[in-house]
Amino acid sequence: MSVRFAEIVMACVMAAFSVYLMWKSAELNIGWIEDEGPGGGAWPFWLSAVMLLSCAGIAWNWWRRSTPLARSTEPFIGSAALRIVLQVVVLLTVVVALFDVIGTYCALFLFMLVYLAVIGSHRLPVALAWAVTTPVVTFLFFEILIKVILPKGVTEPLFYPIFRFFGMGGI
Repeated sequence: MSVRFAEIVMACVMAAFSVYLMWKSAELNIGWIEDEGPGGGAWPFWLSAVMLLSCAGIAWNWWRRSTPLARSTEPFIGSAALRIVLQVVVLLTVVVALFDVIGTYCALFLFMLVYLAVIGSHRLPVALAWAVTTPVVTFLFFEILIKVILPKGVTEPLFYPIFRFFGMGGI
């Protein structure tokens, strides 16, 4: 697949996604509600409309061959890059499957560790530092700051003392 072909395929996919988002957003009010402001669907609808116009611009440039990408016959992705992408896809699939079993935070730790140390070939101390920091920051943001509870799997009892510390005993 060439870069040129990949560009038009993505423009079409994103255009279709834009139309879908506009259609779903229009189920809510997309206009201005007097004394309230924009309706619930306004931002997603109009942002999707801009995305659709951007896709139309990409398609127009593709048809005219007016950009280097629109003229490129080079392969879209080389075999080495494709191997890395496939490794990440497999790793992400395993990690998402583990969310309900070992919990989001343990799965996120494993993802960061494998991604950085194995796929990214970073030194173990660096990989461990990021593997620990990422789930901690994610936990503090989601669970403590915005109160969005993520799956914890078998590790849930380990979080009870943390919730009590933050005064969230009822969660």
